[in-house]
Amino acid sequence: MDEIEIVDYNPNWANMFEREAEAIRGVVKKDLIVEIQHIGSTAVPGLAAKPVIDIMIGLRDLLDGKKIIQPLKELGYVYWADNPDDKKMFFVKEMPPYGEKRTHHVHVVEINGEFWQRRLFRDYLRINPQEASRYEKLKRELAVRFRDDREAYTEGKSDYVAEVMEKARREFQNN
Repeated sequence: MDEIEIVDYNPNWANMFEREAEAIRGVVKKDLIVEIQHIGSTAVPGLAAKPVIDIMIGLRDLLDGKKIIQPLKELGYVYWADNPDDKKMFFVKEMPPYGEKRTHHVHVVEINGEFWQRRLFRDYLRINPQEASRYEKLKRELAVRFRDDREAYTEGKSDYVAEVMEKARREFQNN
């Protein structure tokens, strides 16, 4: 069972990201990775989240992603080869049956695409605590409704995420 669980913010999540990012940098050729960022709700101080550290790796070209599959496997990640989204690669650490409970997700994307959108969403929530609180409320409601259905949980957030992205684009454009 890989249930959705939302827990209160843990200040150690930032340290967990740093340790894992350092491990990734240690096994992946340095010229492949343009940037590594902590994204998702665990990257927003004070925000309740699924206790899974989301790591985003930005590459110049997604075709280079094939070169990091084996190094990430050596760190315990499972590669989702059947990912229907051809604009990113996705890896999970400790997902059942390979472990007891997910601990990390790695999203590998091109630096010129989704990378900046994910950062924008995170940064907007970081500087808008009322918006982060609204997001937390939605996530908690969806986690109860869709405890065993990750796809429905994620889909349930899509309209909200689109709304926040529009606000973030407007705000950052004006500054």
